[in-house]
Amino acid sequence: MKPIKPQQLEFLNWEMGVFFHFGIRTFYEGHKDWDLKDMPLSGFNPTELDCEQWIKTIKEAGATYAILVCKHHDGFANWPSKYTDYSVKNTPWKDGKGDVVREYVNACRKYGIKIGLYYSPAQFGSIKMNPKEYDDYFINQISELLTDYGAIDYLWFDGCGSEKHKYDTVRIVKAIRALQPEILIFNMWDPDTRWIGNEAGLANPYNSSVVKSLDFSVMTEDKDELDTEMFLPGECDCRIRRRNWFYSDNDAHTLKSLDELMGLYYYSVGRGSNLLINIAPDRRGLLPEADAARYIEFGKAVKERFANPIETQMTRNGNKYTVELPDELIINHVVIEENVEEGDKIDQFTVYVYPTHFGKPVIVYRGETVGHRHICSFPTVCTQKLEIIVEKERAPHSLDSIKVHYIEK
Repeated sequence: MKPIKPQQLEFLNWEMGVFFHFGIRTFYEGHKDWDLKDMPLSGFNPTELDCEQWIKTIKEAGATYAILVCKHHDGFANWPSKYTDYSVKNTPWKDGKGDVVREYVNACRKYGIKIGLYYSPAQFGSIKMNPKEYDDYFINQISELLTDYGAIDYLWFDGCGSEKHKYDTVRIVKAIRALQPEILIFNMWDPDTRWIGNEAGLANPYNSSVVKSLDFSVMTEDKDELDTEMFLPGECDCRIRRRNWFYSDNDAHTLKSLDELMGLYYYSVGRGSNLLINIAPDRRGLLPEADAARYIEFGKAVKERFANPIETQMTRNGNKYTVELPDELIINHVVIEENVEEGDKIDQFTVYVYPTHFGKPVIVYRGETVGHRHICSFPTVCTQKLEIIVEKERAPHSLDSIKVHYIEK
């Protein structure tokens, strides 16, 4: 397995991030990926654009990182790129003097949010270049983003639309790593993190960060086979509304409830991955009030839910962990964290509770991988002692912590 980078371990500690899909398509209701419908530059004019409002909102909710769509599949550049006329420099917004990427990066730095930039590698409909010319174009635009805006933490490539295109990946990666050696790359070519395989925010129960292949795109079942096993932490991306990545006037009623968002947290962070939720800024250039309020509500609920673990004493005997509570107490969650500095090792574990009177321990939860964090949720039970037994492991493991909670729902 390739050596694990400190940045990859740090990425898992980020846990919650926000995607911002914003661009020319924000201003053209009903457009979809690859429909090739015209979206004139005259439509782009977010007169109240306030990236600080975006970042203050997610900071309040407890998010630690953000990702801005710099260029989506339509080819529109959210910065004044020298390499295309289809960019903010030819729009009415700020008389062509604006730069969404600049305002976003500045806001992230002001509020201490890790900076992610999304770039769709796919050739958009109007462009006519041979592969070499397009590689040049690609590298030129990525170089602008990685040269003109200071240190960038995360570069997010979307595989959708690139299924049959051959890139000079060696040259592209070399250029990126030369410009920003510490940057994390999402899922493609020289990846540091990986896509979970759907856009619903759901990780499977078996979710090891040590993988041999990668899901590539929603438009194909094919996988990218890796040359060797790699430690690639998972990321679960999804939308705060059910229907659209970009803003729409017609889907406010699909805003997800607090209960559904909490479920996504359990299926992502609770299964060892990060949770990346998209909130689409509207045509003013602001986060819609209801979406912003819901995300803050969600973030606060996560903090409150896991803020007060029960005080316990833990002992280890081989692969058995005994956890004793100070009294007979009701519980319904156990949160387990594995040391993943050399990769996650656990493939199966079981949580037992001892009855409060007499009898053998009873299974309340069976899990597969643990990784950075595994949230075990089960019906409320009264006990004074638990056991966590690691049933299967790929190599000798180590746990960082076991925390016990009673959470009222």
